Amino acid sequence: MSFQATPSQTVGPYYALGLEPLYRTEIAPASAIGERVQVSGTVFDGNGIPVSDAVIEIWQADADGIYAHRDDPRSDAHDPAFQGWGRVPTDAQGRFSFITIKPGRVPGLKGTTQAPHLVALVFMRGLLRAAPTRIYFSDEATNPEDPILALVPAERRRTLIANTTGPAQYTWDVHMQGETETVFFSY
Repeated sequence: MSFQATPSQTVGPYYALGLEPLYRTEIAPASAIGERVQVSGTVFDGNGIPVSDAVIEIWQADADGIYAHRDDPRSDAHDPAFQGWGRVPTDAQGRFSFITIKPGRVPGLKGTTQAPHLVALVFMRGLLRAAPTRIYFSDEATNPEDPILALVPAERRRTLIANTTGPAQYTWDVHMQGETETVFFSY
């Protein structure tokens, strides 16, 4: 019996073959309604080394907080120019960057409303499954009202916040392990 990893036991590096045709750094076309923003950052492994072959998959609502999905009861009113989904690869230095629109607030559980956020899935070599997380915006006044963000210990919330670096520009890094590990969710 061999205990060596095979392609069926790990996400990469073979996943690139299936994901590359879906890569795009412009998630929101120019015709999409809403404030266009750029989110940039770096994916780091547990040793703090940039990951050159990671992929960030983004899922989000449109500017009115409506998902382009049949399970959203308001999907008929969704901005038809905006799909709300994309896959962004890291470069040789582990960096990524994408342009999208800032999403609107979406309904939460028990009548709550969530702050504007992006759902992000991190794919990289060595993972058996994608690592799900969220990206919130540092300049959003509604972050303290978000029921999901409130579940995260206060000292760890910063790992989910994209910080403003300029007009409509944010930076958000992913740390897979270590003292500054990004908060990942399981669902």
